[in-house]
Formats: sequence, C-alpha cells, structure tokens
Amino acid sequence: MKLELSAEQKNYQAEFRAFVNEEISPNAGEWDKKEFTPKELIKKIAERGFLGAILPQEYGGKAMDMITYGILNEEIGRGCSSVRSLLTVHNMVSQALCKWGNKSQKEYWLPKLASGEIIAAFALSEPNVGSDAKSVETTATLDGDAYVLNGQKKWITYGQIADVFLVFAKCEGKPTAFLVEKNSPGLYVKPMCGILGIRASMTAELHFENCHIPVKNKIGKLGFGFSYIASYALDYGRYSVAWGSVGIAQACLSASNKYTSERKQFGVYLKEHQLIRQKITQMIANVKAARLLCYQAGYLKDINNLNSITETSIAKYFASTVATKIANDAVQIHGGNGCSSEYPVERYLRDSKIMEIIEGSTQIQEITIAESGYQDYLFSSVSTIGEKKLVGKI
Repeated sequence: MKLELSAEQKNYQAEFRAFVNEEISPNAGEWDKKEFTPKELIKKIAERGFLGAILPQEYGGKAMDMITYGILNEEIGRGCSSVRSLLTVHNMVSQALCKWGNKSQKEYWLPKLASGEIIAAFALSEPNVGSDAKSVETTATLDGDAYVLNGQKKWITYGQIADVFLVFAKCEGKPTAFLVEKNSPGLYVKPMCGILGIRASMTAELHFENCHIPVKNKIGKLGFGFSYIASYALDYGRYSVAWGSVGIAQACLSASNKYTSERKQFGVYLKEHQLIRQKITQMIANVKAARLLCYQAGYLKDINNLNSITETSIAKYFASTVATKIANDAVQIHGGNGCSSEYPVERYLRDSKIMEIIEGSTQIQEITIAESGYQDYLFSSVSTIGEKKLVGKI
C-alpha cells in the first residue's frame, strides 16, 4: 500500500499554501484581536471556488475529492482557524442541502452557495442544548403557508454575517430542519464577543420571535432534522475540524522550530537542549499521525465506505486533542513570549481548545467511537483498504 498525493492534489496544495501565506497568515493575529473577518478576504475565498469546493459542478462547485478538500482545510487552518471555520459551517449547510434538499431547493440555493453570493451558517446549538442536540427547544409551528419559529440559538459561527441559516427546531415535537434567511421577520442577530478562541469567526446568537418563514424552506421530512440532516452535516463538520486541527498543530510545530533556532538559553540555541528536542519530536510524530488519520477518513469518504463516519470521528478526536497538546507545548517552549499576542502560539492554544468542543466534543467522540464496535471493524477494514491502490487518492 502506497500513500501518495496525486499530481493534481500536489498542485492544489501548493495553490492553497501560497494563498494562505499571502492573504491569511500575516493578518490572522490582527483579525483575532479585532474579532472580525474582512469582507475582502471572504470575496477572495469565494472567487477561488473554496466555498463550493465539494459541491457538484452542475451547481457551480469545484467537485474536489475529499483528500483535496481536507488539504484545503489544513492549509487555511494553519493560517487562521477562524477563517477555516467559515469553510466548515458553509459547507455543512451546502452538503446538507445537496443530500436532503428537493430539486427546487437545490437549484435555487446551491449555485448561490457555491459562488459565495450568499454565506450560510449552521444553527443547532442553544443556550440549554449542546451535546444533546436532538433535544432542541426552538419550536416551529405551521400557520397557513408559513412556519413560525420561536426560540434561541447560540454559538453560531459567522452568524453575524450569514445570509441564510440552517436552523433546527421541534415541529409537532419532531426535530426538523429549516432554511431561515437573515431578513426573515422576527429573526434578531446578536453578536457574541470575547470568546476563548476562533475570535474572528464573528459568532452570534439568534433570537426567533414569531419568525415567519415560507413552508418551502423546510428541508426534508418532519423528524429528519437531527438523525438525518444534522448528523449528515456534522460528519462533514468533524472532517473539516479534524483537518483544521492538523493545520493548527503544523503551525505550532513550524513556530516552535523557528523560535528554538533563534532563541538562546544557557549559551546555546533552545533546539540544542534535549528536553526541547523531545517536545519537537513528539510534535512531529503526532502531526504526522493526525494527518494520516485524516487521509484515511478522506479516502473512505471518496469510495463511499460507511466506515468513514467512524474514521472521521477518530480523526477528529485524535487531531483535536493532539493539537491542544502540541499548542500547549509550543507555548511552553516560547516561555513568557508564548503568553504574548506578539507570538501566534497563544492564539493557536486558544483555537485548539475550541477544536475539542465544536462539532462533537472530545467526550462525545469517545462515546461514539466506543459504541461503534470498532475493534471488530478494525481487523476487517485493514485488509480491505490494503487491497486498494491509494496512489492518486492520497
């Protein structure tokens, strides 16, 4: 079995890296301080087709394979985890629509999402509902030719600027999904500031006070909201976060290599100290291991293997926890400088902790993985994957 990126994937990787190095990395710290993402940057991301990266070409998407999409998330995550989270939530909505929307919904919304004409956000979490997402308290009531929504959503990434939200509410007691446009009567958006990490992601609360939306904006059937639509979207969200965590870890490793090559203590560069070398070695091994788990999850998604869901949870679990450990070590290596916003590692540490919480917390992933019967699956899957030629896929 050979793991190797195709020539096309390598070209994409170089393109993504150049874009991040030029447009994102130099400014990420400033955006973090000001807690916003410039419209000009979002426009550039849209013009490059990144917002429609995995949508079919018939809707204006680029139809990237999942490995290439993962690399995109790693590279943008390396530059700014907040900006990467835009890819996450926007594509969660577009993929949910692509899978569960009807023909007219797909034809109307997907081209606009692919081009970046509109920005989408995923609205599931509530003040009283986090991991137990199927117990949402927001309600939707049918009233003639409209649904009336009442309730509140919280921690909505890019909620401040989104044009449309995929909202989950109880309708006749059943979790159901709806598309809600930002100008819908009765929808009020409240910015959230001062959160621990991904501060530039323009997070918001949504308040629905007799918010009227057209009947045609219901996605799927009553009761499909969590088990089908949200779960499907969250699988893509976890995949994006897993790769984004690899990006944070890689950024920490690069920053630590640079700092230990320039900083001297006790008459020698930090990189000459054995304990520093130990930390760097652990970083290298864990970054590589996390990336390989993401490759595995992406490959299984590309061949439509059902085990990709479990593999994505494993990748998200490992990559996010490893990113936090690596970021913590990077701050430790930087010492007092690591606690200053003059160095990016303090931002990496704050952002990495968010990765352990969003799209299914570390503890939820542990439960999911343990309940999957993974030991039985492990021994059968290795031989199956071993028979495949991965060249051109990974």
